[in-house]
Amino acid sequence: MDLNDHAENSAVSNAENASESQELTTYQRYQQWLNKMLLELGADGQFNPDKGVDWSVMPGPFYTPEKQFGIGVSAVGLYLPDEDSTSQPSSITINGFGSINGAYGVALRNANYLAHDKYRVFLDAEVMDSPDIFYGIGMDAGRNNARVNYTRRTYAASAIALMQVLPNTYLGAGVKLSQNEASKVESVDPDKPWQGDTLAMFPNKQFSAGVTASITYDSRDFALNAREGRLLKLDYTHFSTRLGSDNPFDRVSVNYSDYYSSTSFDGVIAWQALVQANFGDVSWDQMALLGGADALRGYEQGHYRDRNMLISQVEYRQPLAGRHGMVYWAGVGTLSDKISNLGQEKWLHTLGVGYRFEIKQRVNLRLDMGFGNGESGFYFAINEAF
Repeated sequence: MDLNDHAENSAVSNAENASESQELTTYQRYQQWLNKMLLELGADGQFNPDKGVDWSVMPGPFYTPEKQFGIGVSAVGLYLPDEDSTSQPSSITINGFGSINGAYGVALRNANYLAHDKYRVFLDAEVMDSPDIFYGIGMDAGRNNARVNYTRRTYAASAIALMQVLPNTYLGAGVKLSQNEASKVESVDPDKPWQGDTLAMFPNKQFSAGVTASITYDSRDFALNAREGRLLKLDYTHFSTRLGSDNPFDRVSVNYSDYYSSTSFDGVIAWQALVQANFGDVSWDQMALLGGADALRGYEQGHYRDRNMLISQVEYRQPLAGRHGMVYWAGVGTLSDKISNLGQEKWLHTLGVGYRFEIKQRVNLRLDMGFGNGESGFYFAINEAF
């Protein structure tokens, strides 16, 4: 081939490439840009243990009446701490936010599965400074909507270590620490009568320290996004003044979750029942809180609080094409002052729908919209609600 032929072929090839590029639609160019951006953020839908900790970081905007507009960042890192390929991957999940009114916060959750899942270590930590609302204690107080605005600063940490004693069964112990500070307290509705509790006299600082005993049965195939198996978890925590806690009280919590998939339908049906009971001199900040991103989505966390809580929710997780999916759920919940009265108060209901995108292998980014009794909530996070 002479130089003229080569030049002619090169020109034809360049023209063909240019023609192919010009044939891309606006949507196709957007898809190329989006895929490139997702890869830069680590959202490749895979897990590569050779990276050490295989990270994915996802930013997104949010708005709430208290925090106003802001930016949230959710990150998840998967890893194998002892090169144990038979255990499910360990994980680090970080959720942070900052808003235009100065609110900020970051929460970390670390789950370690060690020695072929014979040992488990869970670490949690949170720091937050944000406007908040106190409505009082009890279901009637929540319905009455007599608001007390305040700024809450939170420092919290917990750690628990578990050892397998029977197949899928673990025993363990841990510690819980929490400090909440309330400032800029202002009653918005001073003429409204309070139901269930007098106006909270927030202390400058409320510190709680407790030790936990735990027994867990866990046959889930993957804790962050189970498709089959069940979880039954019983925790008892003793908060004591000997440990430095301002108030002595005890907490019992039970979490039962079940997951079912079948060849007869696509997707997963997940169900959860959660009970929390507190006994003794329980401080305002340690009451059971109904609502939020996990426990009855659609209600502002803390709008309803009391000593005892019972919630149940069922969810259908539907896979779509590629890495996309949808979630549909319904749930109910209630509170009470006495454990014997749990279930006698009026129940709150929630319905919701969510979008899922697989950013790491079986790890989803979730965008949820929940609707409650006169309330709604939008949630941006990583991992399933339960």
